[in-house]
Amino acid sequence: MNKSKVAIVLFVFALSAGLASAQETTRNWNFSVLLDGSKIGYHTFQVTEMDGSREVRSKASFDVKFFFINAFRYRHENTERWVDDCLLEIESYTNSNGKKFNITGSKTEYGFYVDSGPIDFDLPECVMTFAYWNPDFLQQKRLLNPQSGEYLDVRVEELEPQAIAVRGQEVDARVYSVKAKAMELKLWYSDNDEWLALESLAKGGRVIRYELS
Repeated sequence: MNKSKVAIVLFVFALSAGLASAQETTRNWNFSVLLDGSKIGYHTFQVTEMDGSREVRSKASFDVKFFFINAFRYRHENTERWVDDCLLEIESYTNSNGKKFNITGSKTEYGFYVDSGPIDFDLPECVMTFAYWNPDFLQQKRLLNPQSGEYLDVRVEELEPQAIAVRGQEVDARVYSVKAKAMELKLWYSDNDEWLALESLAKGGRVIRYELS
């Protein structure tokens, strides 16, 4: 084989390897959201990974009606960019029954800068949000709330394993309790670390539950 043919072969091999390394993978979680067993809306998550970086997009819409009157309305959209397990950028918008939040944040040479509107501040260089899709977040002592911009102390406890119904099938799951400020959550994960379900306590002891649809 002459030199020109060798060069072509090597170029094609390098190009193929480059395309393979740049291949994207996308995972989606589409949850129905229930309040005391009645569906009130949805919350979706899309995680796109490529060469160690991630882009996470989430969108939530809840409406709680009382005698045909919309008693509570919630809208939330959030985009996060990550490198490994450290947050690189965040931009979120929330309307919680008329109370609005706009949060932006980005990694800088001084740490992670957060602007929540009324205040702005710097956090440590490697910050995580409540990244339910990545169970590694359960190892953190503090987490950034993507709705309010607060950097919260977190208490995590592993509970007894439990079998739960996921899309009509029984699945063995690991269960965790997560508490932060007034927030109380339970999370379920499969043996291969797939996020399966979430529960949180609302006012009056009512239960909000995320079920995969």
